[in-house]
Amino acid sequence: MKQAVILTGGLSTPLGELTTSTPNSLLEVGDRPFLAYLIDHLARHGTKHIILLVGPHAHHFRAFETQIDPKHIRLDIVSDVPASGTGGALRFAASLLADEFLLLNGDSYFDFNLLDLASPNWTDDIAARIALRRVTDAARYDSVALEDGRVTQFGEKSESGEGLINGGVYWLRKSLFDQDASGSFSIETDIFPKAAAEGRLGGTVYDGAFIDIGVPEEFQRAKSLLPQSQRRPAAFLDRDGIVNHDTGYVWHSDNYKWMEGSDRAIKRLNDLGYYVFIVTNQAGVARGLYKTEDIERLHTYINTTLRERGAHIDAFYYCPHHPDFGDGEYRQNCACRKPNPGMMLQAMNEWPVDLSRSFMIGDKKTDMQAAEAAGIPARRLFLGGNIESAMQEIAPALK
Repeated sequence: MKQAVILTGGLSTPLGELTTSTPNSLLEVGDRPFLAYLIDHLARHGTKHIILLVGPHAHHFRAFETQIDPKHIRLDIVSDVPASGTGGALRFAASLLADEFLLLNGDSYFDFNLLDLASPNWTDDIAARIALRRVTDAARYDSVALEDGRVTQFGEKSESGEGLINGGVYWLRKSLFDQDASGSFSIETDIFPKAAAEGRLGGTVYDGAFIDIGVPEEFQRAKSLLPQSQRRPAAFLDRDGIVNHDTGYVWHSDNYKWMEGSDRAIKRLNDLGYYVFIVTNQAGVARGLYKTEDIERLHTYINTTLRERGAHIDAFYYCPHHPDFGDGEYRQNCACRKPNPGMMLQAMNEWPVDLSRSFMIGDKKTDMQAAEAAGIPARRLFLGGNIESAMQEIAPALK
């Protein structure tokens, strides 16, 4: 999903002095603004354009804007003055909105595979889809009823006990809104109940970490939960022979062929909460068969295709060197070429990896040697068979 909108303009009365002059989404959580976690979560799932709907508080977000790298994320700040509700605020951004986009509440964090919610494999009559969370006590939330993937009831007060709640993350079609309407209106109270009654509101239940910082006890919990939630196990995958068939120096989409089931296996890892990294020797560069730009173009193609299937690779690491071939910088005995562990160590340095629960799967002895040198505890040498089954065996469901 290339575009997301975040509702960030709220000043929360329950949080008292903390938010008398600071919007909830800019409160510091683990030495970072809460909003930074949301943007990182979106960027990890391929979002390139983020719109902040900030109510009358645009001045609070200008300093935050300078922290966003414009090479990776386009950030637009839109102020709705006077404040016009969660639905009305979207009118102010109408000229910027894509036909389909994600919408997030700026004071809640829900850790799940966003690409699954935005999957294109929907029926045409669904106008919106909601991420739902099952909780043990739904009393402080509005209730949601779900039947066969469609929301049949939205927004009525919950009774105490277990129930489904709105997770504050939505996939929306722009056509759902009447952009010529005037006045203030709410997505939650005006749009979604009507769509549910018409059978046009979808819903999916996810079980990732969920936190709403709009009340003091949840805000305090977020200070430890959010930093901890960024640390997760990683799946280190060799590329040729694991993700795609190894037909010899694969460098272009024209000679790229997926291993059967590898896309589904990667999506499963995404759904379970793993970081997913490709670590691949690409000595074809040193041999003069193709250039680094060709590798990066192919990796963009791989991720673009995966995202259309609800999956993604978090980062690609490749080694273009060879000790015996090439000229200049490409002819060297480097630390990144497997069986050396350089690519894996770089990934661990750049991402908060829980090494104790991570694994490596590859089709060569050098893959296993590199993983062992990097301290990756679980290693699987894949010599044939079903790659989807192999990844399911080495990557159990996480808790």
